[in-house]
Amino acid sequence: MTQHSALSTQHFLIETRALVKAYGLLPVLRKLDLGITRGEFVALLGPNGSGKSTLLRLLAGLSKPTAGQITIGGWTLPDEAAAVRAQIGMVSHKVLLYENLSAHENLRFFARLYNLPPAGVDARIAELLEQVGLSRRAADPVRTFSRGMQQRLSIARALLHDPDILLLDEPYTGLDVDASSVLDGLLRDAHAGGRTILMTTHQLDSAAALAGRVVILSRGGIGYDAPTAGLDGARLSAIYTETTSMVSAR
Repeated sequence: MTQHSALSTQHFLIETRALVKAYGLLPVLRKLDLGITRGEFVALLGPNGSGKSTLLRLLAGLSKPTAGQITIGGWTLPDEAAAVRAQIGMVSHKVLLYENLSAHENLRFFARLYNLPPAGVDARIAELLEQVGLSRRAADPVRTFSRGMQQRLSIARALLHDPDILLLDEPYTGLDVDASSVLDGLLRDAHAGGRTILMTTHQLDSAAALAGRVVILSRGGIGYDAPTAGLDGARLSAIYTETTSMVSAR
């Protein structure tokens, strides 16, 4: 098992110390120490119930820890949640879009929520729709979109306010091979643009190919933490099985 142990020796954009989250008497995260540096792409793996989604919700300020400390960009959670949320774009398997609104109308709605200056909003929306390949469908209701198109629009929504950090919770859920390939390209572009990415996924091939580091949660803590250099999906699957005692993350 390889872990980042000396958190105090590095400057992290995202850091948790002794993070605990329990629901009633059920502990999900147990004194979790995690540090992510600016510009990293980290794949977060683990069995269902291991705390992956819980951790992302905590980092996004959508849930409060039971104990421990979270620091993002120098701000602490939950006390400075508004400042933290301004740095974060979140994408989940739930697309969080309004089906009766068009792609353009959805992004205009979220632009108002992000308090973006009205003068540049339409240009920003056009740029993002082009980036995610939805320019020709800008005026179409989201209910007419495929699952993959909705997920691409969700990424545009998450990038709308130009966040430093992307949190992705199982973004491949429900996508076919072609849509997954498009998502791979969007994530590579986002990372190449300097964004820090933390992604939960059961897709081990994508984790090995896209991320520079993989973290496996097991029993409420970090069971494995190492670079992905030299790993492919098969090798990562073997490490996953050894770490979690589960046959596969897929």
